[in-house]
Amino acid sequence: MMSVIAVQSVKMVTANMLLSVFLVSGALTACPYNPDLFINTPKNMEALSGSCLLIPCNYRAKMDQDFKSTRKTSGVWIKSSKDFVKIPKNVIYNSSWEHNVYPMKITGDLSQKNCTTLFSSLITNHTDTYYFRIENWPSRATAECDPLQIRVRDSPPSPRIEISGALKEKESVTISCSAPTPCPHSPPKLTWNLQQDPHNNIKVNTDRTFTTKIQKTITLSDTHDGLTISCSATYPVNEGRGVKTAEETKTLSVSYAPKNTSVSISPSGLVSAGSWVNLTCSSRAKPPPSFSWFKDSKIGAIRVGKGKFYSVNVTSETEDYHCLVTNGLGNQRSSWIRLKSADGPEFGVDVYVTVKILGIITLYSTLIIFECWLRSRCCNKPVKDAGEEDYVNKVIEIQAT
Repeated sequence: MMSVIAVQSVKMVTANMLLSVFLVSGALTACPYNPDLFINTPKNMEALSGSCLLIPCNYRAKMDQDFKSTRKTSGVWIKSSKDFVKIPKNVIYNSSWEHNVYPMKITGDLSQKNCTTLFSSLITNHTDTYYFRIENWPSRATAECDPLQIRVRDSPPSPRIEISGALKEKESVTISCSAPTPCPHSPPKLTWNLQQDPHNNIKVNTDRTFTTKIQKTITLSDTHDGLTISCSATYPVNEGRGVKTAEETKTLSVSYAPKNTSVSISPSGLVSAGSWVNLTCSSRAKPPPSFSWFKDSKIGAIRVGKGKFYSVNVTSETEDYHCLVTNGLGNQRSSWIRLKSADGPEFGVDVYVTVKILGIITLYSTLIIFECWLRSRCCNKPVKDAGEEDYVNKVIEIQAT
């Protein structure tokens, strides 16, 4: 109806106003006259060779009284040009014919102004512009201002992966994969790496076309960062004797608070007082975090620096440090790291205690060994038998006599 009103208005305006009208409605530039029939259908549709295409369609006549539902009504599809009189071979389907050029069938009720059509066994040569015509004798009209552009592809379109919600840890998001379904009688089967055998849903879009969809809700964590989602759409073709597959991938970028925070020191061994050591703070975080350094004191932790690296001049006193990592999602503190010099007081005390303990152990060991040696000498002294003892006694007695 807008096209009718706009075209009538064009006749009453100047050339400059005519240009403005065309800019408002691009359709007017392609149809600068007043047709008797209009159809409501998508302007552009894509289909897969070897499959079918369901064309949603409703028609409306400019003068409805000229088209009566009590009379026999035929639906006609014309390709390439609306002027089928000059080129009759452009008529590729007529619902009143027993045999048609193209494998099409009007599934809607024409008496109820429903011209929905099923286009089967598509091939790439079926890519063309199509016009719809109603014949309700004696009334006849072609929807000259509502051409339908059909494109038949050999390869299926890639599915579409969508994520609803913020990609942050602890957030619940719904991830979906969808694929256009030009032939709802043979819909694609969607599969992905998020779950096995997901339930496929076919939904009707606002333009009355169809989409197949799967979805899953997950709670994000840092482990999902870098996860690649892979979704495949497998379309049956040639009446189920073959399939054609398309795939789409999407990598998640999940933000998370600092994890695995730790501090390392270089050089790692004991150093002399007055030497410098480098402290390094390591952490996993997204987005990149900031680093702060703290030193322990009698009044608590005192901030002494910032940045991933911090240099310290080692003193004779024992000192404890830690780093704090922060980003917009949270923070995490490392454990304390202790610094002490090789010649510090604690080191001297440690050496004294160690030497004392070793001295005591050595003394006790020496005493035990000496005692064992004495006992061994005592126990191993020769003992004379009784015969030898009597003989010695007799010798002594004789000598005395």
